[in-house]
Amino acid sequence: MTIELLVNITLSETRVAYIDDGILQEMHIERGSKRGIVGNIYKGRVNRVLPGMQAAFIDIGLDKTAFLHASDIVLPTTCSTRDGTKNFYVNDIASLVRQGQDLMVQVIKDPIGTKGARLTTDITLPSCYLVFMPGATYVGVSQRIDNVVERQRLKNTVSHYCDKFGGFIIRTAAEGVSADELAQDANFLKRLWSKILERKKRNQTKYQLYGELALSQRILRDLAGADIARVLVDSQVTYDILVAFTNEYIPDISGKIELYINTEPIFDLYDVESEIQRALERKVALKSGGDIIIDQTEAMTTIDINTGAFVGYRKLDETILNTNIEATQAIARQLRLRNLGGIIIIDFIDMHNEEQRSIVLHSLEKELSKDRFKTTINSFSQLGLVEMTRQRTSESIEHFLYHSCTFCNGRGKLKTVETVCFEIFREIIRLHYTFKSEHFIVYASSSVVEALKIEKSQALIEIKNIVGKKVKIQIDALYSQEQFTVVIM
Repeated sequence: MTIELLVNITLSETRVAYIDDGILQEMHIERGSKRGIVGNIYKGRVNRVLPGMQAAFIDIGLDKTAFLHASDIVLPTTCSTRDGTKNFYVNDIASLVRQGQDLMVQVIKDPIGTKGARLTTDITLPSCYLVFMPGATYVGVSQRIDNVVERQRLKNTVSHYCDKFGGFIIRTAAEGVSADELAQDANFLKRLWSKILERKKRNQTKYQLYGELALSQRILRDLAGADIARVLVDSQVTYDILVAFTNEYIPDISGKIELYINTEPIFDLYDVESEIQRALERKVALKSGGDIIIDQTEAMTTIDINTGAFVGYRKLDETILNTNIEATQAIARQLRLRNLGGIIIIDFIDMHNEEQRSIVLHSLEKELSKDRFKTTINSFSQLGLVEMTRQRTSESIEHFLYHSCTFCNGRGKLKTVETVCFEIFREIIRLHYTFKSEHFIVYASSSVVEALKIEKSQALIEIKNIVGKKVKIQIDALYSQEQFTVVIM
């Protein structure tokens, strides 16, 4: 496995491509006008408390009020258990917060669509190797560190830095890291927390107390434990920033950062630009000849698998099994590449053999284990569907790069010319019986007007006979195919 990061800077846009063995696996985009706020800490004020939703709306100074659910509120009396988990009891939301109250909150999900940001009062501060948890009294260790001796060493080392201000979670990247580097991380996080508390005392509400790192720095921090071969950056300014950042916090990566100076655009390497465009298409072709269809809505994402042109092997069930297994690999990659999250429903090709279903589920679990975001998978339902979830903290690539079509309003389809013509006929009849008029003028797109005029349109003649009045048709160049206006004269 060879991991490379390509960092492309264009004016106020940063794009980072995560390449694994020459294949694009993840794509991250951040723009100055639309920068993500996950991880930011704010001093907010409770605007409304809604007991029926067990939630409160918090004003943190953004365009939309943010959302705080009762389950994301940690009480001051929080204690810890032996296994390092938090114990707290969530009562009615009205007993936890009140209108007008000031709260320190952290964003755990960016505003998506019409929804405001989601918040928590369970503040965490990440660094390369540790996560600081204000108010906690324990040290937790990433479950991905499975060496018992190493887990104990890390826990013993970091426990010395726990005090009345908080505890730590040891990240996967900390495996094999020296005690001095862990101490540096712990002290940095404690100093940062002290500064945040000072800002909280000094500033009014609706104020940002802490801002997350820029995308390029954040990616390097979160991938500190990965075996990164090189980081290519096509901006001298960003290159200098990343070298300084890694020299201070991630010295192991510092020597792997390279300034890209070729005339060929950096994203032409590994055909990244074309891969991005393919990731925005609805259909994804499989190597075998089958395909998967991905449909994204605000509520959920559905994925349908088809054998397509894949005629496969001698037995039909072998063809279906192999297509479904290949689809699990494509699905896992597409979820990462498109940054799809929330509820995901997968409609595999029907398999009536339980053993084959287990093989496909195991393959899906294996592929999703490579994901940096948390995923959960349920077994096949009675309808043969697999329901899964993937942690969602920001908008998908599609929603980030696209907006709904102004012609079809996001349906992805337009009414046919014939359908629009009949809508015009019905509108003329409705207006005739509602208002008194001498004649009608119809304004429509060129394609619709052309259809109405073909052979003087038998239907239009019938309409004229019904209303007994003149109907004039005129092209409006600004109208889309679905738009029309019937004017009474």
